[in-house]
Amino acid sequence: MTTTTDRLDRSVLKLAAVLVLGALAPLLDSTIVTVAIHTLGADLRASVATVQWVSTAYLLALAMAVPITGWSANRFGAKRMWILALGLFLAGSMLCGAAWDIGSLIAFRVVQGVGGGLMLPILQTLLLRVAGRDRIGRLMAVVTLPAMVGPILGPVIGGVLVGHLDWRWIFYVNVPICIAAIAFAVRTLQPDPPATAARLDVLGLLLVSPALAAIIYGLSQVGDHGFGQSAVLVPLAVGVLLLTAFVLRRAAEPLIDLALFRTRSFAASTALMFLTGFGLYGAMLLLPLFYQQARGETVTAAGLLLVPQGIGSLLARTAGGLTDRLGPRPVVLAGIVLTALGTIPFAVADASYWLLGIALVLRGAGLSAVNLAVMVGAFRDLEPTQIPHASSTTRIMQQLGGAFGAATLAVVLQSQLTGHHTSTAYAHSFLWAIAFTVVAAVPAVFLPARASR
Repeated sequence: MTTTTDRLDRSVLKLAAVLVLGALAPLLDSTIVTVAIHTLGADLRASVATVQWVSTAYLLALAMAVPITGWSANRFGAKRMWILALGLFLAGSMLCGAAWDIGSLIAFRVVQGVGGGLMLPILQTLLLRVAGRDRIGRLMAVVTLPAMVGPILGPVIGGVLVGHLDWRWIFYVNVPICIAAIAFAVRTLQPDPPATAARLDVLGLLLVSPALAAIIYGLSQVGDHGFGQSAVLVPLAVGVLLLTAFVLRRAAEPLIDLALFRTRSFAASTALMFLTGFGLYGAMLLLPLFYQQARGETVTAAGLLLVPQGIGSLLARTAGGLTDRLGPRPVVLAGIVLTALGTIPFAVADASYWLLGIALVLRGAGLSAVNLAVMVGAFRDLEPTQIPHASSTTRIMQQLGGAFGAATLAVVLQSQLTGHHTSTAYAHSFLWAIAFTVVAAVPAVFLPARASR
């Protein structure tokens, strides 16, 4: 029999809607800007290597901002930090739209990146404080909706803006969203509780933020240089050394609470988040290139052909409720199976478009189920006071997993293209993506098998 606790309160849904509106801006922005990279290079007279920094600078700023979110939410309040993050993203969007050359655009993307880096962990903190452990899955199904809608709407909106308006509108489109989100947040979000954070762990910040930026930068260079070049190895080595120093040091109030990993469900979930980055972001790199290079489609057509994956993600929204009832482990394992099955047709050189479309629906549903369930596994056994630190830690693991996944499959694809026909090269690369997806089942076994009580 369904009880009243099985449903999310109207106040929780209202809060989720307000926060989802704000999260929509950076999630749409990332896909829209990707579509416009070629146009930006042409209009601003910048080389391909230079214009790529429009995306890279944003990603590095985002990575450096994430570690401070847990401390800042406790010190200044999650509501204040949410509004600040929206304000930074709004200011960055307006400045990017007014950029006069490629250098100013890259600098203003850093402002956007800081705002974007603060937003998702703080969003999770605000919602998990009010939802309760037994309803995390259903709440995540609501909160992650923009992440599913973004890949569907982003390429379409980007194509329309770039094709019919000035490129500046790919940034100005964020302005009304951010203004509305700030207005609703001021009126709707509850006042922050008293501050609980101690002094900022400055040394920890000086270690972990540059470490993440160096690692992600090094991985971003893999596609151009390969893993064995100094342009990749030097920043990776610096990042690993800084991260090791952060882990080994002792601090009374560390910027990132490593004690969280003593909780088995959290440790398994974060390991799974890292590994799913290989299957998610790695294959997301391959998919549009596959349609363009192996099937000869245009950029716009490739974007439209990827829509079934977003549809599959939307269809899997019920995975949140299933996770609350069954526990994370069975839902994650089922999602991994669906993701692998949805990738297999891409490893077949002559698969029909109909088969590929159906496969993308399965793949999108599987990825959505895994992402929802693993978030439930990460937070369900933690205390409320641990949520801010856990939110920033999970975001870091997702970023690193995505960066490693994209870099690894970029190298695999490049090596395959040098020795095989294009279709065969992509088929072999997708086999690697399937293998990475299957490996993710290992930490999934350590997730809770039953719903929380």
